[in-house]
Amino acid sequence: MIKRLVIVIVLLVLVVGGLIGFNLFRDRMIADFFADMPVQPLPVEVIEAREREWQPTLAAIGTVHAAQGVDLTVEAAGIVREIAFEPNTDVTEGQTLLRLDSEVQGADLTAARAQMELERANLARQRQLQSRGVASDVTLDQTRAGYAAAEAQLARAEAVIAQRALRAPFSGTIGLARVDLGEYVSPGTIVTTLQDLETMRVDFSLPERTLPYLTIGQRLHVRIEGDTRRFDGAITGIDPRVDPGSRMVALRGTVDNPDFALTPGQFARVEIDLPLETGVIALPQTAVTSSLYGDFVYVVEDRDDGQIARQIFVTPGRRSEGLIEIAEGLAPGDRVVASGQNRLSNRAPVTIAETQAPATEPAQ
Repeated sequence: MIKRLVIVIVLLVLVVGGLIGFNLFRDRMIADFFADMPVQPLPVEVIEAREREWQPTLAAIGTVHAAQGVDLTVEAAGIVREIAFEPNTDVTEGQTLLRLDSEVQGADLTAARAQMELERANLARQRQLQSRGVASDVTLDQTRAGYAAAEAQLARAEAVIAQRALRAPFSGTIGLARVDLGEYVSPGTIVTTLQDLETMRVDFSLPERTLPYLTIGQRLHVRIEGDTRRFDGAITGIDPRVDPGSRMVALRGTVDNPDFALTPGQFARVEIDLPLETGVIALPQTAVTSSLYGDFVYVVEDRDDGQIARQIFVTPGRRSEGLIEIAEGLAPGDRVVASGQNRLSNRAPVTIAETQAPATEPAQ
């Protein structure tokens, strides 16, 4: 019995040992086969690192407003008799936009004019009599006072009539009518909005630490959602007081509005130009890879047996217009892999593709 058990154990050891030995032999042969195979170089596109001009900016968010924009209201109470404008049309300064009922006021104006004519005739008559020595100076003075009172009453009646009409205070684009014909309105009722869209302003805020870099007339650029254009302008106002709660300073800029693309109330992204810098190395942001150990790029180096990609850790800086500043780690003339680096490892053999990445242009 014991002899049979020993034989079984020996056979089992031989079988298992043979399997293990075969697997080890197979793995070794495979490793030797691939070790003797040459590593195929990977094609990459490169860009030359070189010093360039860099336009640093300050970024903020703000709100677009019209350079001139008001909500128009009536000065008197009454019933709307005429709406003399169409929404979203251009109006000129002084143009009549709305009229209220003015029958009673018109009658008062007619009476004031009649009284004015009577007092003018009385004054002329008294002057003629006084020149003949018939009328006294007191009577002439009383007639003059009556004429002045009638003149004031006429001016008042005309002013009341003028209040019954709403006129455009400046030229611009009119908005939607917020009242209807026949509606009774009271003083302060908003009738519509008037916006001068030729030139726009943008209000925004920046931290107080940026104050030393801000000046009146400094260039700024505005972008809005859904539009790829950049609208240029300048800073026209800096609040002399810093908000003690937020430690922010309020600023205002003026921006041209071609094609009326900017609309009051829009959300805006604002960039303010700082003094131009030179000697800055910048790369496309896609050339820099981030990892747990830091940011790095691959630089192509020439060797006797070909070219390799060497991993170099860099210190990134500011970002602008798809570019990233390289503060440390690169020197002018380094050939940096700009495309194809996802398949690379340190010291991997590479070949430079015929279609290379274009050189970066200075940010505008």
